[in-house]
Amino acid sequence: MTTTKALARTPLSAVHEGLGAKMSPFGGFLMPIQYAGILDEHRAVRSAAGMFDLSHMGQFVATGEGVPEWLDRLTVNAVGTMKPGQARYNIFTNERGGAMDDAIIYRLDGRWLVVVNAANSEKMWRWLSSQVPAGVTLTDRTPQSALIAIQGPRSLELLQPLTDVGLANIKYYHATEGVVAGAHAEIARTGYTGEDGFELFVSADAAQELWQTLTREGARVGLRPAGLGARDVLRLEAGMPLYGHELEEDITPLQAGLDIFVKLEKPAFVGRDALVRQRTQNDFDRIVGLVMDGRAPARAGYAVWRGQERVGEIRSGSPAPALGGKNIATALVRADASAIGTTLDVEIRGQRHRGAVVPLPFYKRAR
Repeated sequence: MTTTKALARTPLSAVHEGLGAKMSPFGGFLMPIQYAGILDEHRAVRSAAGMFDLSHMGQFVATGEGVPEWLDRLTVNAVGTMKPGQARYNIFTNERGGAMDDAIIYRLDGRWLVVVNAANSEKMWRWLSSQVPAGVTLTDRTPQSALIAIQGPRSLELLQPLTDVGLANIKYYHATEGVVAGAHAEIARTGYTGEDGFELFVSADAAQELWQTLTREGARVGLRPAGLGARDVLRLEAGMPLYGHELEEDITPLQAGLDIFVKLEKPAFVGRDALVRQRTQNDFDRIVGLVMDGRAPARAGYAVWRGQERVGEIRSGSPAPALGGKNIATALVRADASAIGTTLDVEIRGQRHRGAVVPLPFYKRAR
């Protein structure tokens, strides 16, 4: 007899349901996919501000003098060179160089915070726990925590009156601590939408009141609650990978085009030898961006052809409101089909539809 594991709920689940959000399973949690609609929520993030519940993501805290050396041995990017208050995107790899998960690592006061994808949270907890060296303590604080993200060009305008922290002084991919609307928070400035914004890590007990305060105060800047549907479109427009699509255990950071984060000069880390071989050979399938000619959307799993040869498959696809509704996609294709400007066909319901390889990201905000 098999049993189905119950979906977890975030500290904000009751709020989402009260707002009439469409809820759906994601990463083992019941999460809001949309409220008023994906297009409306997308528009709010691109033009004003959107508010996301990201409390489903795994939050692990590591302490001890050996933390940076330990994490450096497990990830492709440099950890030991991080300064206090800095955040850094990183990828945990297996011995084949494939991505076990991508994460953001924060160096805070006396501790390191590792934020992993919800779908990989249990896997990464088991893996990291099995690797903890003497002198390092690892704690899973996910159940006691909440994470609210404010994304959009008016994010700072919304948040600054609610805190004494000088938000403009927080650089991109940095973090600090302070009080926001009465709640103690770790305040980070990273984001997954292509827009400016902030992430507020707070206790689970403080989440609902903070969300409601942000909702009330956000009316003056056009804040909207936004679900994972809009978030997926936003991150795709911004060319950011989603684990299980552009990254997975059989796709390496080099294949995903994340070379800038792979520090092969580090003397040793899990998967380094495989990545050195891959970079030397340089003849590997890789992620590319595609813009389709017509109105048919390319979806994950669709075959990609060049002439009569199948050269890859779609990994993500969606109409892109920021590009006037053009259909965009990422595809994992052979190296000889990856050059910018290459014309490829996507097989959609038995018909071939033309597209062209373009640089990533598809969208960049005005600076």
